[in-house]
Amino acid sequence: MVDAVVVGQVARDLVLRVPAVPEAEGSVPVEERSELLGGKGANQGVGLALLGLSAALVGVVGDDPAGRMALDEARADGLDADGVVVRPGARTALLVDVVSGGERRLLEHTPEGVLLTPRDVQASAALLGEARAVLVQLQQPGPAVVETLRLVRGTAALVVADGAPADEGTREEVLASAHVLRADAGEAEGLVGHPVEGLDGARAAARELLDGPRRLVVLAAGAEGNVAAWPGGEVVTPLLEPDPVDTTGAGDATVAGLTAALLAGEDPEVAAWWGAAAAALTVGRTGGRPGFDAAAVRALADRSRGAGPSAPS
Repeated sequence: MVDAVVVGQVARDLVLRVPAVPEAEGSVPVEERSELLGGKGANQGVGLALLGLSAALVGVVGDDPAGRMALDEARADGLDADGVVVRPGARTALLVDVVSGGERRLLEHTPEGVLLTPRDVQASAALLGEARAVLVQLQQPGPAVVETLRLVRGTAALVVADGAPADEGTREEVLASAHVLRADAGEAEGLVGHPVEGLDGARAAARELLDGPRRLVVLAAGAEGNVAAWPGGEVVTPLLEPDPVDTTGAGDATVAGLTAALLAGEDPEVAAWWGAAAAALTVGRTGGRPGFDAAAVRALADRSRGAGPSAPS
């Protein structure tokens, strides 16, 4: 049995740190450059592995050098990549993360050929059926998301959904199936069907999303941090890294922290702090690749819990 299966994007990341973003026709020197495994699905998988869990990926890469490098790096990170489809004729997704002065700009090339299809997901049905947790990246096409949820329905897996659904039909399936929801401020609107503004809006939306099978909802609230709500309580976890270098991957790290804590038997409040700590330990350097271990996440979460006491619903 695998601890967690992540259904989502597998890509190649190019991270560039520059002193300033050049104007049209201008140029600037690159101060730091990294080329590595990336994509939201792979980032979440790496985060889970760093937290001591066995993790597998279900995604798509192209039949090209970038795809082969992505698979090699995923396996070197301890991930099971047998569920990653190698699509003939497709080019592996490329994400270019340009970081300057604590702000990032993301350039994304995701060809249609490396988006998940229902058939891709079906090929990993056995893997999904034995997982303790299934993490579903909602940025993937709706039919693939719906097929994933169909395959895990009736199993004992903890279902964690991240992002905003592609359409109303996908939204209905997600709300009927997911035990944990995580979204940023813009994505939360796609889950509740109306604008979500500020801390109060995030708190109201989180309570609204607790209908159905939900055990935990975590919504970003900008500079205020994240709102986490569960049946019987809620907490606002502040941003624990006051001077982030690059916010890329913060949400992916949050998802990994939440999932690891819940699989370890921690309660939802503790899980919320694990998510906040994992994000903080990721944004202190460039790139979306997580940079932590279970001891560091637990220690930061424990030290920080007094910053946002839980409140009864």
